[in-house]
Amino acid sequence: MRRLADVLEQVSGTASKLQKIDHLAAYLQTLGDDDLRIACTYLTGAPFPAGDARALNVGWSALLDALREVSGASDDDLDRSYLKYGDLGSVAGELLTQKVRLPLFPQVLTLRAVQEIFSRLAASSGKGSRQGKLAAMRTVFENADPLEAKYLARIITSDMRVGLKEGLLEEAIAKAFAQPAADVRRANMLMSDIGAVAVLARQGRLGEAALRLFSPFRFMLADTIFTAAEAFDPVRGEDKGSPPPTAVLVEEKYDGVRAQVHFDGTRLAIFSRTLDEITPSFPDLHADLRALANRYILDGEIVAWRDGRAIPFTQLQQRLRRKDPTALIADIPVVLFVFDLLHLNGEDLLDHPLADRRRALDALHFGSVVRPSEATVASAPEDLDVRFRDARLHGNEGLVIKRREGHYQPGKRGRQWVKWKEELATLDVVVVAAEQGHGKRAGVLSDVTFAVRSDGELTPVGKAYSGLTDSEIASLTEWFRAHTVVDRGRVKIVEPKIVLEVAFDAVTRSPRHASGYALRFPRIKRIRDDKTPEEINTVDDVARLFAHQGSSRGGSSPKLVAPRATERGARR
Repeated sequence: MRRLADVLEQVSGTASKLQKIDHLAAYLQTLGDDDLRIACTYLTGAPFPAGDARALNVGWSALLDALREVSGASDDDLDRSYLKYGDLGSVAGELLTQKVRLPLFPQVLTLRAVQEIFSRLAASSGKGSRQGKLAAMRTVFENADPLEAKYLARIITSDMRVGLKEGLLEEAIAKAFAQPAADVRRANMLMSDIGAVAVLARQGRLGEAALRLFSPFRFMLADTIFTAAEAFDPVRGEDKGSPPPTAVLVEEKYDGVRAQVHFDGTRLAIFSRTLDEITPSFPDLHADLRALANRYILDGEIVAWRDGRAIPFTQLQQRLRRKDPTALIADIPVVLFVFDLLHLNGEDLLDHPLADRRRALDALHFGSVVRPSEATVASAPEDLDVRFRDARLHGNEGLVIKRREGHYQPGKRGRQWVKWKEELATLDVVVVAAEQGHGKRAGVLSDVTFAVRSDGELTPVGKAYSGLTDSEIASLTEWFRAHTVVDRGRVKIVEPKIVLEVAFDAVTRSPRHASGYALRFPRIKRIRDDKTPEEINTVDDVARLFAHQGSSRGGSSPKLVAPRATERGARR
């Protein structure tokens, strides 16, 4: 484990991509197959490979309790260290420079020893499991030196923070074992297990990589466009030089849960976008899924659905990860819309053009709750304008637009698929609190809570941390510190004078806020220096947006979209 920590420290200490690759490749060449599998998994910042059903289920409180016990640190020591670093790994490394607990029988933390401890943590569940997890965490930190502790904590929390993206690790594997980087990337796309890919690379067997039933792989993703014309632009990136499409496939964009379904004639498994298995959450889909075909892998979206329309995603969330959702099935019925077919009866279809995959998909035996997505062809931006308006009238977010000649590229975001949706609206709000950020923003107050007016009072409706430049955040941090009314450590209650324009995707009900509402996916569009706090929007404005948003966003009106500016002049 110490050698892994050393190479991670080397990678963290250089900005050079080539040097990072050199450090990693030299290290990987020294490992046996078992250690290579484990090390590559840990280098991605995860305790287990993607798609592995095991989870550590170690909360921050248990991890902090273990650090306290081993280091003898006080709560104040922990707070000071976290405020200094904004990173639990660095906190662990600093605190464990001193220990009050040492192991009776010290052991070297080899990669396999750590993996055994992680396996025990994942297997521990039920009553009394917290004490078992705490004992295992104490064992880890008692035997770890400070540098090992730093990276063990980061693996446990899946927050590596060393500038090591998976693509860079793929290049390091290619260099370590003299294999083409493109072959490593393709194998990892198919298998989503970088450790297994590294072993194949060492053995010169990357060509054997293929889709494996019940080994979920990363979903293909869509880039974002803002106008219909962009859907007909030439493709950028790896496919640069491709001519503009003469026609595209168009589907409505639902607000649901992305689902990858695997079936071999007996076993059925549904995986989420995070590659977690969610099969028990949707028993009402199982019969239709078993009738589709003998053996397949498909991609689709599970949507909460009633009376021919999507219902709010917030309701669908209640069914996720429920071991027994029976009590919710009647109130929150679902439909799975299938939009891609990736394997059928022993044949992988990823490299087939989308038009061919779609024809094979349409030939499946669909039922009442598993349906093909409604797909039409558009040959001009004007066609997309019509489809977009229809999608919004149906209460959906917008459109997904796909190139018919494109292949399925697991884990990739690009112009083969693009999504076009609109923010619901913008509101002018005032900042009432600012919180210290994390990681690179640990030294600034980057997370702001904002409010609207309600009967002369200010009532919070959300929190945002994205949209401002580093210089704007630095300037606001200085202002917030100078205008703090109540200092709660990480959180500062500030004078309500900074007005922001905030965009968001939906309004949801929220018992956490006195307003009764919260903005979904809020992002700061700009600082409104031209407005005073007296000119911000009201809770009545928020309530009207809630009532008039599309049904999938929680509204009840069939109107196209809520106004993008309220009577209070959100765009003045």
